Amino acid sequence: MPTIRCGWLSATRHGVAVYNGETVTECAVARFDAHGALTNADEAIGELVNTTGSGFFTGYYNDPEANAERMRHGMYWSGDLAYRDSEGWIYLAGRTADWMRVDGENLTAAPIERILLRYKAINRVAVYAVPDEYVGDQVMAALVLRAGDTFDPDAFEAFLDAQPDLSTKARPRYIRIAADLPSTATHKVLKRQLIDEGTAVGKADTLWVREPRGSAYHHASGPAKAI
Repeated sequence: MPTIRCGWLSATRHGVAVYNGETVTECAVARFDAHGALTNADEAIGELVNTTGSGFFTGYYNDPEANAERMRHGMYWSGDLAYRDSEGWIYLAGRTADWMRVDGENLTAAPIERILLRYKAINRVAVYAVPDEYVGDQVMAALVLRAGDTFDPDAFEAFLDAQPDLSTKARPRYIRIAADLPSTATHKVLKRQLIDEGTAVGKADTLWVREPRGSAYHHASGPAKAI
C-alpha cells in the first residue's frame, strides 16, 4: 500500500517502538519509493508501544477490559498505528480501529485522509471502512467542502489520478459529501457513527459511488450496495 511519508511524530526514544500485535515483535523498518510512498506497509505498520511499561498511563476507571487492552505482555499499547524509517523517525498512520482490509491488503485511514486533504475544495475529511458485499472492506470517505465549493466528480477523479502515492486499492469506493461530520466537543470525528451509517447517508448529504474496476464516480440516489 503506498502511503505518503508525512505525519511524523518524532525520532525514536528509549522504549518507544512499533510492534506487530499478533506476533508481539518489532515491525520491519519502512521502505519508500522515489515519491516517498511507503512500499512495505503490511510489514512496517504496527502499533506504537512503550516497551518499558505503563509510563504515565494509570488505567481507566472501572474498566478492566480496556486496561487489559492497553497493558499487554508488560508493555503499554497506545492504539496508535505507526511506522518507523531507517533513521528512527516515527510516522503516525491512524488508530488501530482505522485498519481496513481491502482485496487482501491492509490499509489505514490516516494516509488516505492526508492525500485527500490536498484537494483544494475539501475542508474536513474522514476515511473509514464499510463492509464489502463478499469479503473484507471497501474504502469510504466523508468530505466536508469549503464554503462556496461544490463537488465536481470529474475534477475529483482527475485529482486522484494525479496522486502518485495513492494506490488503486486505497482509492475511495464511496464518497459522502457531508454538511458536517459527527464530532465530539473537542472536534474529534466520531467515525463509529459514520461506520454504522455506512452508505445510508442522510437527506442533507449526497453519496457518490465508483465502480469496482473504474475510476469515475456517479451519484447514488439511495444507499449503495457493494459490487
